[in-house]
Amino acid sequence: MISRRAALLTGLTLPLSRSAGEPGLEAFFALLSLVSKDVEAARKELAAGWRDSYAILLLEMLRLIKREPGVTRLLDALTEYTRKGFGPDLKAWLRWAWSLEYAPHSRYAEFKGSLYANIDARMRNFFPPGVKALIRLDQVEWGGVPVNGIPPLVHPAMLPAGEAQYLKDSNIVFGIEQGGEAKAYPKRILAWHEMALDRVGDVDLTIVYCTLCGTVIPYRSETAGRKFSFGTSGLLYQSSKLMFDEETQSLWPTLQGKPMIGTLAGSGMELDFVPVVTSTWGEWRKRYPGTKVLSLETRHKRDYSEGAAYRDYFATDELMFEVARRDNRLRNKDEVLAIRIRGTRPLAIAAKLLARRAVYELEHDGVRITIRTEGGANRAFVDGKQIPAYRAFWFGWYAQNPDTVLIR
Repeated sequence: MISRRAALLTGLTLPLSRSAGEPGLEAFFALLSLVSKDVEAARKELAAGWRDSYAILLLEMLRLIKREPGVTRLLDALTEYTRKGFGPDLKAWLRWAWSLEYAPHSRYAEFKGSLYANIDARMRNFFPPGVKALIRLDQVEWGGVPVNGIPPLVHPAMLPAGEAQYLKDSNIVFGIEQGGEAKAYPKRILAWHEMALDRVGDVDLTIVYCTLCGTVIPYRSETAGRKFSFGTSGLLYQSSKLMFDEETQSLWPTLQGKPMIGTLAGSGMELDFVPVVTSTWGEWRKRYPGTKVLSLETRHKRDYSEGAAYRDYFATDELMFEVARRDNRLRNKDEVLAIRIRGTRPLAIAAKLLARRAVYELEHDGVRITIRTEGGANRAFVDGKQIPAYRAFWFGWYAQNPDTVLIR
């Protein structure tokens, strides 16, 4: 039996209880113990009850543990129990683990909450024992920051267009026009915050920018008669941002706008989203001369110069975090215009195709869609009414929408 004291010497938080018929969670943690006899006891317990679906628990630890001898112990245990030879290639291990049937340890959520609580105690709230999850928990990983470690902009200061001297006409902005009011959110600012809680046209919006998957989506903050206050969880699902609501601590994948982990999972709630365009400041201001735009006075110190945020990430086609599935019909970070219409399959249209067509018309699952492109900005219409559509990196959209229809 592994002592609680020995496991705590690893610096990890240890759950107290254990499940019959499975290795106790303390056995996984105790592989990192400073007490040799406890390490040996842990290895025997894991070997006796091993299933390959348990590998993700060791991989979760490897994501966070950087010091020796812990790394070597975890890799040796993985190689011994699984008979796989991926060595230190964590992405290869993850791809293999995700290829398995999802049959996690019965207390995997509790393990995850206990592990991530060492990053930020608030993360334990996302994974209480028995938490309901509609997505694979093993595909949820830490993004490198604590809860709200990338600080959202909350009702940020705005400027009239004529006072925004810091912007050049070529700067990229995300534009929203709602209820007769137009606002622009420059990429150079929003990329540092990834979320803005604002009000446009008398509608409260949660404007989410997943920099990793290249997507800005403005969601209405109210659904099913309830208004939610959203924040950044510090976690990712399939290399895309997971936001959480302060009211229930449920986790919402930003590409879906639905609660997928927590008390609201399976509730049928879904956030409505409003149209947004990716444009240049010059084109947006020309179309909406009365627009307002984010001020540099955000109450945060950042390098808000054009292209400063995520410069290295945007410069290559490489991913920062692994995804379970890819599709090579386009490059990872090729942009698509993503369209979701209830009752139809997800739709993605290559941005390069639309750049060559001022007007592009198609029929999709019985719905006639017209896309107009002006100054690089794409706007989608059905029956003359603009519908929500947004730019996304192909890899991020496909990872969560493998049944998508791609037009290129």
